[in-house]
Amino acid sequence: MTRTAWNALECLARHAIFVPVTTRTVLQFRRVNIPGRDQGYAVTTNGAVLLQDGVPDPAWTELIQSTVHSNCAPLQEVHDHVLGPGSPPAILRGRVAEDVFVYCMVNREELSAHYLEDLSGWCQERGWTISLQGRKLYLIPSPVTKEAALAEVRRRQPVDMLVAAGDSKLDAGILEVADVAIRPAHGELDRTAFHLPHLRVTSASGIMAGEEILRFAASHVSRSSESLMIGEHGTHTCSRQP
Repeated sequence: MTRTAWNALECLARHAIFVPVTTRTVLQFRRVNIPGRDQGYAVTTNGAVLLQDGVPDPAWTELIQSTVHSNCAPLQEVHDHVLGPGSPPAILRGRVAEDVFVYCMVNREELSAHYLEDLSGWCQERGWTISLQGRKLYLIPSPVTKEAALAEVRRRQPVDMLVAAGDSKLDAGILEVADVAIRPAHGELDRTAFHLPHLRVTSASGIMAGEEILRFAASHVSRSSESLMIGEHGTHTCSRQP
């Protein structure tokens, strides 16, 4: 983040409830230094974990685990399919995130569109979804979404307006349910020209897009007595004015 963006985020966190949302695991998220990180709610592991003051909410964890168990193929089956003997050379290595989903490092240049299409279909039949972000390929149970966790946060913290930002396929659901949304001019969604009637695209890309996203969020938060802001630049943010 630029110093200007950091200061803008500090200001937003002082005047609103700030809730980061990310695909990172809890341990990965705790290595991220942002204002208000362990205050109030945070969503990690692509929505599988809901933190409150840094502590996982057991009721949300139980609900997610039950829903995945009832509707999705086992994690081990998906892991063995993508990383087993039949795995293409373009899949370099993989890991399991908190016993929830699989992510792989890939050689993107050698990863064929045909393989991704077949993998997506195979996963869909088993209640899973895939997302390719840079050199990482994610395989995630369909019920584990950022928008589902966000809906729970919004149920607990009712607001009049939802402002969202995101740059990856895993953020699309959040952008869709927002009242107003913004995405940077880079990332997975930009490559596919993702668009919605209430979605704005930043004029800047890269690190400077962060400043523009925060200005956008601050302008909408100031217009509403109760508003919720979420953003993805590696994390999401949610906020409600007091």
